[in-house]
Amino acid sequence: MHDLIMLLSGLVAGTILFHSAVVAPTVFRTLGEADASIFLRTIFPKFFLFLSFLSAVNLFSAIIDNQPRIVIVAALSTVLMGVAYALIPATNRSRDAGQQQRFKQLHRVSVLLTVLVLCINISVIFI
Repeated sequence: MHDLIMLLSGLVAGTILFHSAVVAPTVFRTLGEADASIFLRTIFPKFFLFLSFLSAVNLFSAIIDNQPRIVIVAALSTVLMGVAYALIPATNRSRDAGQQQRFKQLHRVSVLLTVLVLCINISVIFI
């Protein structure tokens, strides 16, 4: 079970890194603003739901394997990615309404939540 837990935390971290290092730069480099917006509004809900799902499976695996520290990591990951998912409608509305300051704040929160999830899932290696 320990190997599954490590794999799932690695998948969470790898998904975040791949999205940040490959998907986002490619989108902004190859698509126009309108197309990039459509793509990002489609991919981000799936991104956060996928990370929430992986984290939830990891949570149940850690509970079964009696790994209390990993339970905390996986529970935090699940909740934080759920919060990031819940922020999407407000983020999109602020962008559509031209509320740039609010958009930047909401976007910053979702980025910080994602970075936090990345860091805590990398920390599983050391737990």
